[in-house]
Amino acid sequence: MRGFSKNSMDDFSAEVSRLKKALARADAVVVGAGAGLSTSAGFTYSGERFVKYFADFSVKYGFSDMYSGGFFPYGTPEEMWAFWSRYVTINRYMAAPKPVYENLLKILRDKDYFVLTTNVDHCFQKAGFDKERLFYTQGDYGLFQCSKPCQPCTYDNEKQIRAMFDAQGFSKETGLFCAMTVPAELLPRCPICGRPMSMNLRSDSTFVEDDGWHRAAKRYREFLDRCNAMCGGNVLFLELGVGMNTPGIIKYPFWQMTALNSNATYACINYGQAYAPDDIGTRSLCVDGDIGEVVVALF
Repeated sequence: MRGFSKNSMDDFSAEVSRLKKALARADAVVVGAGAGLSTSAGFTYSGERFVKYFADFSVKYGFSDMYSGGFFPYGTPEEMWAFWSRYVTINRYMAAPKPVYENLLKILRDKDYFVLTTNVDHCFQKAGFDKERLFYTQGDYGLFQCSKPCQPCTYDNEKQIRAMFDAQGFSKETGLFCAMTVPAELLPRCPICGRPMSMNLRSDSTFVEDDGWHRAAKRYREFLDRCNAMCGGNVLFLELGVGMNTPGIIKYPFWQMTALNSNATYACINYGQAYAPDDIGTRSLCVDGDIGEVVVALF
């Protein structure tokens, strides 16, 4: 594996300069985005944000981050949805603390690009990216689905999520919630069969791939086909914050597609995990650093 790891922007300025040139000459840019991109934008799932909105859950159940709370076996649906309505409100309906996505759009706006992402926080669309150029392959915090899917349908959840959040009586003055449950009448149920709803997140075989999911998948395939039809055109595979949880979705395909096109460039920006296989090493740019800082350096 080939990697590049330094401690400051000055240290990897040469690699950033190479990336800027690769971006300028690219006929098309395929962006693969993972959790590290949203982390760079300030969407952290532990620490200050967790304490601000989940201190009561932490005290009662002992977990110290939102991910753990998302898998906790709550005793009642009223308490489960109290947790999840807070989780979705702050990670889907609030703006990211830092303008990393907006800055990324600035360097891509005039390029022929498409985004494949495992993130489910909708940050790309909130930043102004064209929704027709996005494929959220793992779901969306903003969607409900039937917990035992009776139809391949999803449902916008903002109104219900906000109602459940508000029902817990969060005070901006004290930073505290009055309750850790939501009223039973606010629990989401499938409008078709009446079963409880769940989040549209790929965690097991019940994940719903609705019409919107399939249309986005088709647009992504067509974009890749167009890249392949360029007969060796300059394609930049730009991987941002992708780890090894699901490498078969973004990382491995990006490596493979780069290997098949001798004019393609693979770029990986990832704090602590920037590397590429040796067989594409001469056409790879690996920057171990904060994505937000690197994107600004590309202006």
